Order: sequence, then structure tokens, then C-alpha cells
Amino acid sequence: MSGAKAIFITVRSASTRLPNKAHLTINNKKTIEYVIEQAKKSKFADTIVLCTTLNPEDDSLCRVAENNNIKYFRGSTDDKLDRWLQAARENNVDFFVTADGDDLFCSYELMDLAFQQQERNNSDFIQGKGLVSGSFTYGISTKALTKACQIKDTDQTEMMWVYFTETGICKVENLENVPSVYLRDDIRMTLDYKEDFVFFKTVIESLDQDFDTRDVLSFLNKNTEAIEINYFLQDAWKHNQQIKTTLELNNE
Repeated sequence: MSGAKAIFITVRSASTRLPNKAHLTINNKKTIEYVIEQAKKSKFADTIVLCTTLNPEDDSLCRVAENNNIKYFRGSTDDKLDRWLQAARENNVDFFVTADGDDLFCSYELMDLAFQQQERNNSDFIQGKGLVSGSFTYGISTKALTKACQIKDTDQTEMMWVYFTETGICKVENLENVPSVYLRDDIRMTLDYKEDFVFFKTVIESLDQDFDTRDVLSFLNKNTEAIEINYFLQDAWKHNQQIKTTLELNNE
């Protein structure tokens, strides 16, 4: 019997540039709850799992998961790959789409495209190219994830994509059939700096309570000044990610 398809929401409380950002509130709702809301709109996910750490400070994130009627899994603090693998095994997951806890406007539509693509192609690793930053992360098979965990030689895997894209362990695919509305590189929808929080607050307070990513993009098309609140941070954010990205392989 085949395993489940899941959305793994990856989040932990520790953050330096914007402390406790997952618990900041907009319209009396925690930022992480906006990610959960969008994930719940998926038509193809069998389960949603909030993947966090064993650190006591993340007890509160587990309570958020319980209050929102989704599962949670607690694993390694720094080894994101291992945390996902153990979560996949515990929940009998064959393929999952990741949703970063910073990405309040992640698109369930793009997640569902990844689930459909995996069904067609038996995909191992799906990445988005040229998409609005924060709208989609990755789709990953547990089979490919197991291989990545076998070849890595570090538990520092926060920036984990290189273990799939640079090692030849699996076929890397780009997300297919993406609607043109998502093909933009001039919008930043991820929560890392105080200006990002101002951006999210501005947009959310301007929308109806039940919104999706298309509603966000429609608003930004009409209110381009909102894009300018935080987009200037994108280059610094990318540079910081590049600095933290390493590929350490064992010799087996």
C-alpha cells in the first residue's frame, strides 16, 4: 500500500533578526497560523504536519498545531533533512511538499501542482524556478530524502536543497504548469526582517479574512507601493542564504 502525501510546515521559535516571529500576531492570529490556513486549502494533501524541534521553546508551536487540528513532529534542531525523514516515517509519508513557517502567503495551488506532478512523473525532487519568493518551496519524495540523509556528513542542513540538486542522487524537476500570475521575481513574501512583518501586516489587513495567494498578488498588482515595503531586502536575504549553504558528503 502506498504512503501518504503530506505538507510539512517547517518552523522553530529560534530567530535572531526577528525574535519569536512565528508568534507575532496580525489580526489576532499568529503568523504561523496563516501558513497553516493556506496548507489546509490543499485538495491533494492527505495530512499536514508541523515539523519543529525538541527544544522547550517550541512547545508553544506544538500547541498551535493542536489548536489548529493538525499534527506535529519534533526532531533535530539543525538537521532539517533528518527531521523531515523521521516525520515522514512516523506518518507513513511517501511524498511531501514543504511550506516554510516564514511563508505566510504560500500557495496551496502550487503545492497541489507539485502533488499532481509527482503522481504523473513519480517525481523525487521538485523545485520552483522564477516564482514569487515565498509562494512555493519544494516537493520531495521520502525515497530521495533517505538517500540525502545517507550521503550527508553534517547535521547542519538548514539550507538543504544542494543535497538533491548537486549530488545526482535523484532527478531534479521544475514545477510544471505554473500559472503566469506566479511567475514574478519582484515580490518578496517571506518573514525574516521587521520590514517583512510590516509588509504582511499591510497586505493582510487590506484583504478579506479568507484569502489565498492569488488574492494577495491581485492586491499587490493594484497597490505596488506595498511591494516596496520589503523587496529591497531580497538581495541581502539571498546573500545570507548563500553564505549558510554548504554541501558536506561522507565517503561511503
